[in-house]
Amino acid sequence: MLNVIVTGGSRGLGLGTALRLVCAGYRVIAIARNSNSKLAEAMHESEAAHPGAFQFVQFDLTEISGIQGLVRGLRKEFGPIYGLVNNAGISFDGPLAMMPVTHIEQLIQTNTLSPIVLTKYVTRAMMADGGGRVVNISSITAVTGYSGLVAYGATKSAVIGFTRALAREVGCMGINVNAVAPGFVETDMTVGLKGENLQRITRRSALRRLPEVGDIATAIEFLMGPGAKNITGTVLTVDAGNTA
Repeated sequence: MLNVIVTGGSRGLGLGTALRLVCAGYRVIAIARNSNSKLAEAMHESEAAHPGAFQFVQFDLTEISGIQGLVRGLRKEFGPIYGLVNNAGISFDGPLAMMPVTHIEQLIQTNTLSPIVLTKYVTRAMMADGGGRVVNISSITAVTGYSGLVAYGATKSAVIGFTRALAREVGCMGINVNAVAPGFVETDMTVGLKGENLQRITRRSALRRLPEVGDIATAIEFLMGPGAKNITGTVLTVDAGNTA
């Protein structure tokens, strides 16, 4: 059973991705700061159909100094790491001129620095084990400007640059590195999008709807699978045509 780490795996897109990958035959190691009732329920239901395939490890990825030890411990407990989904992220909205510097720092640390450091140690293990897959979660805000999401969009733009450069760097060692750029999905991070704001985004999409968590999870599953063996350094956009 191939091991895949999914960060931010306790809710929303991370939890949806974890469940999809478990059903696809992977052992998922979900990492998050804390557990919750939805995660516990999902793990309980998963255990009946896929014993041992859904694991949870509590860890705060903003604790940069502990990431190397985390990866070492995961590899020791579960064996070689085949896949990594860098999904964990936070969002603060509002005009950049009024945003507290502490919020900007948190965005950069959580959305950019933490996944880069985690990937450093995971790909080092993948090199020793003969290859693997990395999928970084970016956003359409990385390529399309959105008022009020300046700092967030900057962190997600960095993820795309990181993805493309790393794909070049580790491809010769059998590691594929790609990104998925979701549009606005109804999760905890977009809970503030209601009423006219939500309708405006929906109308802007070519398909006149929003993508769902399952759509993003399916894209991630594809990039982990054999059908994507010759896909690397690319960004797969799943946004119902919002950026078309």
